[in-house]
Amino acid sequence: MRKYIIAGLLVWMPLAITIWVLGWLLGLVDGVFFWLLTLSQPLFGAGGGALVERLRQVTGLGALVMVALMLLTGVFVTNIFGQWWVRQWDKMMGRIPIVKSIYSSVKQVSDTLFSSSGNAFREAVLVQYPHAGAWTIAFVTGAPSGEVAAHLTGEHVSIYVPTTPNPTSGFFLIMPRTAVQALNMSVDEALKYIISMGVVAPQVHAPPVLAARTLGADPN
Repeated sequence: MRKYIIAGLLVWMPLAITIWVLGWLLGLVDGVFFWLLTLSQPLFGAGGGALVERLRQVTGLGALVMVALMLLTGVFVTNIFGQWWVRQWDKMMGRIPIVKSIYSSVKQVSDTLFSSSGNAFREAVLVQYPHAGAWTIAFVTGAPSGEVAAHLTGEHVSIYVPTTPNPTSGFFLIMPRTAVQALNMSVDEALKYIISMGVVAPQVHAPPVLAARTLGADPN
């Protein structure tokens, strides 16, 4: 009986967790949308309260509106006129004390992570961490520059070492290129390997010749 219960649990647990996560995200988006809707309630006049309450009864409306808003915003900012407005917005945010520090930092990180031309989190590597002889998977985020690079001797790379099973937290390290071993697995496979704590092993790939060249290591 124990074997059958465990087998059934293994079938239902991924589905239950997936539904729970999606429900949590949906509730979060709906909460933000209805919070904005409540703030704009005076714009609807005397019947604004009743209208907001009716809209609250529509499940998933906030998520649909947010997706539509992001889609329209993406269409707008991908043309010359929209890009001009984005530059003006960035300049305005850059003049506000305190806000400019937070806004500029978040924008730089988001542009690096999600830009199609960026190299962040595009390659998985193997490094010795937290001490020699202990290996873990990390992601290349770029190369040190500016004052940091001036204090380093030889070629170095910037890497992100995620924690398990929550890869959204981790450690930022700068390591010599020679201390980083390239892997040919994809970023998705590496994330699955990390989140599962090594249970979900990635597929066997050919030797990482291209990755080694990217890191400047000798593929032989």
